[in-house]
Amino acid sequence: MARSGDPQGDGGEPVLPRASSSTRLRSRPDPFLVVCRCFSVITSLTAILCIAVNVLSAVRSFKNGADVFDGIFRCYAVVIAFFVVLAETEWGFIIKFWKVLEYWAGRGMLQIFVAVMTRAFPDYTERQKDLVLLQNIASYMLLACGVVYVFSGILCIGFLKRSRQQKEITREQAVQDLERRREELEQLLLAERV
Repeated sequence: MARSGDPQGDGGEPVLPRASSSTRLRSRPDPFLVVCRCFSVITSLTAILCIAVNVLSAVRSFKNGADVFDGIFRCYAVVIAFFVVLAETEWGFIIKFWKVLEYWAGRGMLQIFVAVMTRAFPDYTERQKDLVLLQNIASYMLLACGVVYVFSGILCIGFLKRSRQQKEITREQAVQDLERRREELEQLLLAERV
């Protein structure tokens, strides 16, 4: 007869806890990486807003025909803002060719440059007040993101993020290996019992 704390069954064999195959080992996401991803999304959306504002401004400049230089300047701002969005995706192809974008200080300086380009040459006429307001909002938001990136880069936050990302990848691989090994052992145990 088995006692309440004794893992022995009726036949004197140890009772193994049943592990269901649907049970998964879960690891909580790193809060620091979640914050970094959220900030990256905010920066990308702000850069997309800068792209939209610069496209609108370029169209109005070319439509009037009076200020072709401003239209060309806005086209350059669109292209560079597109690189800001690509840098935020951390796509390996982009980082491979522009190593400076791997470092947060470099990203921040690029974002500040796009913010200044978006803010430059505003048209303060009464009929384009809405466009000037959008330019101000987009440029100051991207300027704030750029300043945060520069200071974070100086404090080596980017290095910390890459280190934690590597740990997370290693942890996920270890969990997958453990789950695969557990399934193999369950199969062996079931085969042994039969």
